[in-house]
This record gives sequence, structure tokens and C-alpha cells, in this order.
Amino acid sequence: MANTSVTLCGLTLDNPIIPASGTFGFGEEFSDLYDLNILGSFVIKGTTKAERFGNDLPRIAETPGGMLNSVGLQNPGIDKVIAVELEKIPRYFSKPVIANISGFSVDEYVECCAAVDKHPCVGIIEVNISCPNVKHGGMSFGVDPEMAAEITREIKKVTTKPVIIKLSPNVTDIAEMASACESAGADGLSLINTVLAMRIDIKTRKPVLANVYGGLSGPAVFPIALRMVHQAAHAVSIPIIGIGGISSARDVVEMMLAGATAVQVGSANLTNPYACKHIIDDLPELMRELGIERLTDIIGAAVV
Repeated sequence: MANTSVTLCGLTLDNPIIPASGTFGFGEEFSDLYDLNILGSFVIKGTTKAERFGNDLPRIAETPGGMLNSVGLQNPGIDKVIAVELEKIPRYFSKPVIANISGFSVDEYVECCAAVDKHPCVGIIEVNISCPNVKHGGMSFGVDPEMAAEITREIKKVTTKPVIIKLSPNVTDIAEMASACESAGADGLSLINTVLAMRIDIKTRKPVLANVYGGLSGPAVFPIALRMVHQAAHAVSIPIIGIGGISSARDVVEMMLAGATAVQVGSANLTNPYACKHIIDDLPELMRELGIERLTDIIGAAVV
């Protein structure tokens, strides 16, 4: 019998399939479609200190092989997420979830991570460092190794649960970023976040997105994500969650061969709400086809 279980930062998951932040809400809507307990875990909507409406409309655009989004971290704010949304989750999901935290200063990140760390249904904290640092002229935390390391160190001081840093692909050297976070105490890494991109309406001659630029996700970014996971796996020894264009069991195996311990499924959930269920159903048969008895045996097998 195929063994799909993996261990991520000390947590044993029945399988490595995790719906990504921003594509699964807080899970409640999907719980009407299938039993969410078949998932390894899921990542809740990205959360900030204050409630955010997000960016102006339009903020979603289709593109061949994927989609662009500039949602802008729309969320109810950390207090409501803890008091309302996290309290609902045990009604339809019995496993630990992953809390995704964003911020616009080190202090905001620290405050939000310290707060969510106390909630019993949170097993791992994922920190999105692709946000602009308002105290440093808007530069993203995720493009500067020193800033990434600083935020990692400060968060680790106030948390007891594993901290996974979510890295941006919009950098020159992903291995350098990965190493900086590991050295500062990160328990794991998630990569990649979306790739900065845009579309233009040729009739109006204006950008399609109100925010001009957005994040590209979907199958088009899979080879980029795979390359970056492979590079990061060469540079660090902590677990990696592979993200970017994953929509099939074959994508999962390929990403794990590149060095991922688990994967997150993002845009596929938006086009097919059963995407994660189908991947989980297909994975054991693919393992048998490829002669894989335990998924853990293939993690990083292509990292040479």
C-alpha cells in the first residue's frame, strides 16, 4: 500500500497536499463540497494586523496558462480571524492548520505572529515576506536577505510553533534568500509566491489591473517554481513547501523530487474546487505506477 504521509516541521501529515493561502478562504466554503480531513492541512487566508478591503477593481485577470491577481491581502484583520474564523475551523477540520501572516513593518509581523501562535488549531505559522516595508521606502521584505533574516529572528522570539517563511520569486538569488532565513532560525520555507506580471487592454491601451501589476500564478509558473525549489534545496537543510502551478499528482511528484517535503495547491482551486481531492485520489495510483512505496523516499531525489 502506498504511504503518502510526510513530516513537515514536526507535524505528520497524511499526505503532502495543502491548499494555498488566498485560494481556500478559511476552508468553510469548500467543506460543503468534500471532507476536508483528507487534506494534509490547509493555509488560511493571508492575515494582517488591521482589516483590509484590498486593492481597487479590477484585480483579477486571465492569461494563457494562468491568472494575474492583485487582490491586495483582503482580510478581516488578526483579531477577527482569531476570535471568529479560527474558532469555526474545528467544526469541519480536525487537523492543525497553517496560519498565513503578512505585515508592513517588523512590529506588525511580530504582533500578529505572537497572537496567532496561541491558538490551538494553528500548527504552523507561514510568514509572507513579499509585502512592502513601509519604514524602508516600500521595498519588499522578501527581496533583501538582511530584512528577511531580521523579520525571521524577531518572529522566532515570540513564537513557540514552527515558522515557515514564504519567499518571493522576484529576486536575483533565491538560494541566498533561503540561506538567510535558515540562518536566522526559520523552521521551513514556502516557495514560490506569485511572479510579478501585467496585462494591457489593447482597446483602451491601459493596464487590465487597476493596480497595474499583479502576481502571475497557475501552470505557467510551475517550471519557475520547480527551479527555485531545486536551488533552495541545494542551499538549506530545512523543509521546503513547493508552490506554483501544481494541478496534478504528477506535479506533486516532480516538485518533491526537486526537494519539496509538501506542496501547496493554489490557482487550481479557483478553476476546480475539487482539485486537491482529485490530486489526493490520484497520488497512490501514480506512486504504484512509478514504483514509489513511500513519498518520503523521493524528497530531494533530483537534488544532486
